[in-house]
Amino acid sequence: MARPVIAIVGRPNVGKSTIFNRIVGDRLAIVEDKPGVTRDRLYSAGEWNGVAFSIVDTGGIEIDGEDEIMKSVRMQAELAIEEADVIIFMVDAKAGLTHSDDEVAQMLFRSRKPIVLAVNKVDNQDRMDEVYEFYGLGFGQPMAISGSHGIGIGDLLDAVVEKLPIIEDDGYDDDVIRVALIGRPNVGKSSLVNALLGEERVIVSNVAGTTRDAIDTPFERDGQRYVLIDTAGMRKRGKVYETTEKYSVMRAMKAIERADVVLVLINGEEGIIEQDKHIAGYAHEAGKASIFVVNKWDVVDKDDKTMNAFTQNIRDHFLFMTYAPVVFLSALTKSRLHKLLPIVNHVSQQHAMRIQTHLLNDVVADAVAYNPPPTDKGRRLKINYVTQVATKPPTIVIFVNDPDMMHFSYERYLENKIRAAFDFEGTPVRLFTRRKSDED
Repeated sequence: MARPVIAIVGRPNVGKSTIFNRIVGDRLAIVEDKPGVTRDRLYSAGEWNGVAFSIVDTGGIEIDGEDEIMKSVRMQAELAIEEADVIIFMVDAKAGLTHSDDEVAQMLFRSRKPIVLAVNKVDNQDRMDEVYEFYGLGFGQPMAISGSHGIGIGDLLDAVVEKLPIIEDDGYDDDVIRVALIGRPNVGKSSLVNALLGEERVIVSNVAGTTRDAIDTPFERDGQRYVLIDTAGMRKRGKVYETTEKYSVMRAMKAIERADVVLVLINGEEGIIEQDKHIAGYAHEAGKASIFVVNKWDVVDKDDKTMNAFTQNIRDHFLFMTYAPVVFLSALTKSRLHKLLPIVNHVSQQHAMRIQTHLLNDVVADAVAYNPPPTDKGRRLKINYVTQVATKPPTIVIFVNDPDMMHFSYERYLENKIRAAFDFEGTPVRLFTRRKSDED
């Protein structure tokens, strides 16, 4: 199910990226005290009081900016506003109410979206008087916050979450496998949809970026029901938001969130580029089952070693997704197409698999006996108990005497042993270490 979307909008240098980082708890956005530093929108998942959402950070809007970068940033912000369910409109207490704030406010009024007005840089009580002038923007009570000090962020999120819509389920039965196709433009996503369906259901063109929206296409094969979620091609950052291309990465993010299985398409003719890593990373971070689909294999000059070499190349570039199988095919000629859906079925089952606790504990106990955890200052990590707490993706909690002693390399060792025992092909496995309480 797709999460509701929050966009942070405002003129340059009001502190949007700092607030974004506060909310997502990570320094994802470049923060620099210089106007116009945030060039591209940045996306992340967030949660507040049990409510999950996606949040997008936008570049500062300069309504009158006529250079190409400012036009691009304005376009990005407009697309973010269009995609958002709730907008945080940020202004700057130190600078006071500016003409640019008024211009942005007019743009937001036209959107008719719910707005929460946040006045940033209210670093102490002396600044509270500077908040009141922002009532004049017409968005009700301004919320005083300080991104640099973390003041008022909880109150801001309370106000935002209150306005978020309840996202309805997409209506498909539990036995339907939702398959999202993602990849940069012109890798052949629409052609693959058509090949799977056996009919021309999606506009196909050699012009990069001709698919504009996510399109759901249900179909059935050998008694299994599927929904293909086709998305517009993810462009290279900085080129995403041309006015002719009414497309946003957020739509692809929504498709990924709704999917059970994500097909990461790679152009076999062109090979792997850096952008492919970013695209695959979205699926990995979302915890989705994934398959690398190398398309256009019909036009690749190959011998008996080419496929193995390309697979190894994928493994070298995508070290964080060694679990994802690789399928080579041609959507155009339908060569090797028959191999895809059986693998989709398999990784979907692995993604939803639940392991009995006693079996999981047996595997981990054997792993520990074979390779005991390292000691730290004379103390040794002791693993008391292991249990799976969730599926899609499989999520396992390891109860130990001291979580700080669990080194990432040993955690990876345990994950590899668990995978060796139970397969889990195609799906990330999430491991969490928790302290065993005295009551357990």
